[in-house]
Amino acid sequence: MGPAADNESAARPSRPGGDAAPEFLIHSRRPGPALPREALGLSLQFADARHRRLLPRHRVARWLRAALAAPAEMTVRIVDKEEGRSLNRAFRGKNKATNVLTFTYETEPAIVADLVLCAAIVEREAIEQGIDIEAHYAHLVVHGALHAQGFDHERDADARVMEARESAIVTHLGFADPYAPR
Repeated sequence: MGPAADNESAARPSRPGGDAAPEFLIHSRRPGPALPREALGLSLQFADARHRRLLPRHRVARWLRAALAAPAEMTVRIVDKEEGRSLNRAFRGKNKATNVLTFTYETEPAIVADLVLCAAIVEREAIEQGIDIEAHYAHLVVHGALHAQGFDHERDADARVMEARESAIVTHLGFADPYAPR
């Protein structure tokens, strides 16, 4: 798989208020016309604020709207390595932080999901891949939003479909294709 190989598939914990959801979890497409502003409810949280200036609310909302094909209530939480590792261990049984985790609760009539991005992993990957950190965040937000809509990359055929969708959305947003050879 391409540069987002460390991404983890969508986790499916219980709905907020259920027995297994982390404390912070709330609710609290294709390239083309973005979803209307009112079609996206967004909570943007910074447990690790090192990249806060790269992630103003309007920018993250734009990335999400470009990737979503339905109205949504989303939480995007930027975490440190410890919280990322703790969540990945609790919900996926993997004792390491990963770049993005997607927790999907509903897909109809609206998407209700949480995206958790680990700042340290995003930064490390961007440096290793020689790409801009903001571009990598945009790609991972799009990637997580696609997971929330049921896209997956476990099988090669599914990965090709998901990666093509990611590439189209990310380039539509004005960033380089994350899967193009460097």
